[in-house]
This record gives sequence, structure tokens and C-alpha cells, in this order.
Amino acid sequence: MILNRAERMLARRYLLPGKGEGFIFLVASISLIAVALGVAALIIVMSVMNGFRAELFEKIVGLNGHAVVQGYNGQLSDWRQIADAAERTPGVTSAVPLIEQPLMGTANGRFEGVLVRGMRAEDIRANQTISGNVLAGDMRTLTPGSNRVAVGSRLADTLGLYPGGQITLWNPEGRSTVVGTVPREVTYTVGAVFDVGINDYDKAYVVMPIEDAQQLLLMGDQVGMVELQTTDPDKVQQILAPLQRVIQGKAIIVDWRQMNSALFEALQVERVAMFIVLSLIVLVAVFNILSSLIMLVRAKTRDIAILRTMGASRHGMMRVFMTVGVTIGSLGIVLGMILGAVFLYFRQAVVDAIEKLTGQNLWDPSIRMLTELPSKTDPFEVTAIVLTALILSFLATLYPAYKAASTDPVQVLRYE
Repeated sequence: MILNRAERMLARRYLLPGKGEGFIFLVASISLIAVALGVAALIIVMSVMNGFRAELFEKIVGLNGHAVVQGYNGQLSDWRQIADAAERTPGVTSAVPLIEQPLMGTANGRFEGVLVRGMRAEDIRANQTISGNVLAGDMRTLTPGSNRVAVGSRLADTLGLYPGGQITLWNPEGRSTVVGTVPREVTYTVGAVFDVGINDYDKAYVVMPIEDAQQLLLMGDQVGMVELQTTDPDKVQQILAPLQRVIQGKAIIVDWRQMNSALFEALQVERVAMFIVLSLIVLVAVFNILSSLIMLVRAKTRDIAILRTMGASRHGMMRVFMTVGVTIGSLGIVLGMILGAVFLYFRQAVVDAIEKLTGQNLWDPSIRMLTELPSKTDPFEVTAIVLTALILSFLATLYPAYKAASTDPVQVLRYE
């Protein structure tokens, strides 16, 4: 919007409070703050939602891969051939044999349900989701036949475990005797404690070499599944289509969408709903800009009439009041971006402070799944938020600017 020198002077004059115009200035200030809060709320919530999805995706996929090949009976005997065929498939970056089996674990007189995860020793060390989040101990101690395991941090807290401690795992499918099946129990030494940041995993996982898991579960040389990583998780179905033909009749492929479809769909729906709801805050703030401009036009009716008699054009008056409204909205948007950035930077400190003041656990990992409040700001979303607020601010100026431009000097100054 191009203004001449006189119009810029008028716009600056109307942005600052004049004599007897304190109330109008107060309403305009409230409008600016309301826009700032609306923009900040949108940026904060959308960034947290994006961070929540990204953290979940990274950690869940880091543990479960982009897809898994599962046998129809829960076991794969020819897993080596399947892994070789998968690695030869274009777009597949790795094929890792796995065993996952829910069992019962006991330590220090306490019992807890656990999820045994058997992996090759080199795959354990290569998995950054596990080996990159070790709190105590050393993953290198987990070697075939070492009788050592790694446990999740919350499971370690529940059972009182630490590196060097003992945990006994119970397999109900033990050996058969004359009196029935006797459960198989094996005691392991804790070699490491890890924290991946997802409560459901940290409270259940017991990781061990795949050879030890096969011996515990009496599986021989079989595995439970082959975990696959691809170059593009969003195109996992297209990438794995050739492999589907190879394993047909022997196993099925389940990708990350099928394994976690309900969770990620719920997050997407909530993300869209939160954007729409919080956009209403910006809309309310824009109505404040509209009301403050209407009051300003009414207060300046006589000045506008005089300016019109001095040669000011209708379009010039429209530009002045549109500039005033857009400036208020723009300042609010900039302030909102600053507030949003500051809050996101100190987000965990803010959550901790509120928890101390209220005594309430605002971020319970057993409910939220993640142990900390995540954040991931998307520049495209921030741009969309800024443009939305700017367009709404612009639209709010049209009616007051039109009323100012429609002022009839003859009617206003008739009795002056």
C-alpha cells in the first residue's frame, strides 16, 4: 500500500493517542495484544503437535522400522532368505531379524509384564533409538551367550534394577513333564539401562541378543519377524510391492501406518481441529481492530471533513485508515511470533514451573507417551498463520476505511 507524505503523517498521527482519545488507544492496544496472543497460541500449539507427531514417529519407527515381515504363525524359519530378498529390493536400506515376545519378569520380589526383544548384537549397537539413549551400563556387554540384557528405564525403576542387577524371565511354554508343562525361567544380568522417551517402551522392553532370545523361547533357529527400513516411509507400500510377491503364501508385510494407524490419524484430526479452534482467537482480535477503527473514524469525522475540503481524496482517506488497521495487526503478528518463539524455547521450563506452582503433573508420560513436551516448528505453517492473521486484519479495515472515505464534508461542516 503506497502512501504519499501527507497520508503517512496522518497514519502516524492516528496511531498515537491524541487529546481525549485514551479510550480509543486502549481498545487499539487490546486489539494488538489480542492478535499477538492469537498468533502465539497458534504457533505454539501447531509446533507442539508437529513435535509430538515427529517424536512419536522417530521413536516408534526407530524401534519397529517402516515395516515388518511376519510369518502367519508368528515365526519365520526361512528368515535369512527373506532378509536377503528384502535387502536386494530397491529402496530398502536394512532388513533386521527380530524376536518380540511378552513374558513375565521378576526382580527383588516384584513381578512385572515385560516385552522381550531379541536382536543381533550388531543391530542393537547400530540402533540409535536404543543404544543412543543409554542411561547406565554399556550395550557392548550384550553379546551372544553373555546372559546379559538391557532394560527400559521405567521398568528398571519399577523392579529396582541397575547394571549388574538380576532379572528373571518366565516363559510359560516350558518343558513338558509327567505333571504338565513346567514354565521355563532364566536369570539374566542387567548390562545396561536405556530410555527411549516413550513410556510404553521404557516400562516394558527387555533387549537381549537374538541367540539368547531363541534359547529362552525354545525357537531353535527361527525368528518372529524381519524389520525393514526404507528410503521413504511415505512410499513404503510402493517400495515393498516387489517383496510382497516374493513372500506371498509364507508371510505378510505390515507397514508403520497399519501398526499405528489409529494413533497417527487421531493426531492429524486433532491438529486440524486445534488450528480451526485457535484461529477463532485471531478472528476475535480482528473484530477488536474493527471496533477501534470505527471509534477512531467517528472521533475524527470533523477532521476528515476538513481534510476532504482541503483536497484529500476518498482513496487517500481509505489508504490512511487501512494502513492504521494493518499496522496494528502487523505489530500484533510480530509480537505474537516473538512470544511464540520464547515460549517454545522455554517450554519445558514453563511446564515444570506450572507443575511446581499447582502441584499437578501436567505431563504424565503414562498418558502423553512422551517424557517431555516436544516441539517442531514448520516454517510453512508459520507462514500460513501470519498470512491468515494479516488477511483478516486487512479485511477488518475495509468497512471503517470506506466509512471514512464516504464522509460528506458539506453535511459535517454545515453548522460549523
